[in-house]
Amino acid sequence: MPIAIEMPKMTDTMEEGVLIEWSVEEGDKIAAGDVIAQVETDKATMDVEAYDDGILLKKVAQAGDALPIGGLIAVLGEAGEDVSAILSSHTADDGAPPPAPVETPTETPPAPTNIGTSAATFTGRIKASPLAKRMAADHGLQLTDLAGSGPGGRIIKRDVEAQMSRPSTRPPVPVDVSADRGFETVRISQMRKAIARRLAESKYTSPHFYLNVDVDVTALIAHRTAVNEYLEKSGRPKASFNDFVTKASATALVQHPDVNVTYAADEGVIRRYSYVDVGVAVAIEDGLVTPVVRDAHRKNVAAIAQETQELAARARDRKLTPEEMEGSTFTTSNLGMFGIESFTAIINPPNACILAIGTIRDTPVVQDGVVVPGKRMKLTLSCDHRAVDGAVGARFFATLKELLENPIGLFLEQALAI
Repeated sequence: MPIAIEMPKMTDTMEEGVLIEWSVEEGDKIAAGDVIAQVETDKATMDVEAYDDGILLKKVAQAGDALPIGGLIAVLGEAGEDVSAILSSHTADDGAPPPAPVETPTETPPAPTNIGTSAATFTGRIKASPLAKRMAADHGLQLTDLAGSGPGGRIIKRDVEAQMSRPSTRPPVPVDVSADRGFETVRISQMRKAIARRLAESKYTSPHFYLNVDVDVTALIAHRTAVNEYLEKSGRPKASFNDFVTKASATALVQHPDVNVTYAADEGVIRRYSYVDVGVAVAIEDGLVTPVVRDAHRKNVAAIAQETQELAARARDRKLTPEEMEGSTFTTSNLGMFGIESFTAIINPPNACILAIGTIRDTPVVQDGVVVPGKRMKLTLSCDHRAVDGAVGARFFATLKELLENPIGLFLEQALAI
């Protein structure tokens, strides 16, 4: 009996997936556990595995198709088996069951008015799959121009593609020169959709407040130079300023556990963690991802630097697993490399705080009544007021500032564990 291969739920927040590419062809013999395709989810590009043995009888989804969870991807079975029963219960392009037949209008429709070789105006509903409707709208096509080849005359993906391949017979439409004609519609990835959903939820459900400090990083610059000279001689990756901020944040969180928390709204409690897992925001083509440095409070700067570089490289190659991006207790986000002096970051749920890191800048400062050259870096802490009060955040920030301005504590820890 043929077996339907459907779009699996591959992450806890996934709603649909985009089939990126097939790893097998129709007619191939498949074993349970074989990778048959790659799918882009809201978090990463992941492998789809077969759960049964058999022959790949038919590919239903094509590369680039977006399918909801449960949408039909392919049909597996024995050679020569009839797949029509499975196909009839799914549309060829979106995996949804076919709609109920449309009732025939009781009154005679008016005579069609021709506006092109295949166009007509009529009354009644048009049967079309959601994907076909979306494609038609994106390309400025009228559903009334299309002939449906799906069940019951339903318009499906291939009908829209066929119309797009034909030369247009419509008369030119006058251009409204007063309208804005300088934009294009850009499809967004599953990851970008998830980022938009999560950050909108965070911004509008978590009452943010912000704390700012200006850190003297003169000593930190000298300390980093010395550490990197040692690391270079030993053939290990150099540490960035972000690595030192990550380490200092983890150390400060151990001293201020009331910041290392999550507000669990569904339970009406605050979870205070006994470990520190720091998410480090990494920019990729589709937005920001936050690979997590586990137990950052137990690692020295050299170890954090090496792990962060490896995670960032895998993030840019879209090779991170969901487990490597989940479960942080605190997040850092750095735009200093772009020359940004300061910014406010949106909290990365379920964290209660996120630290925004600005660029290191040359600025005149007053020391002992004398104006001298200085090195400063602005930090902004975004806090969820449901879990972290202003005084709690301020005390954490004071400790973090002290660690960065006098990094002897980080130096001793680095020297002992390097």
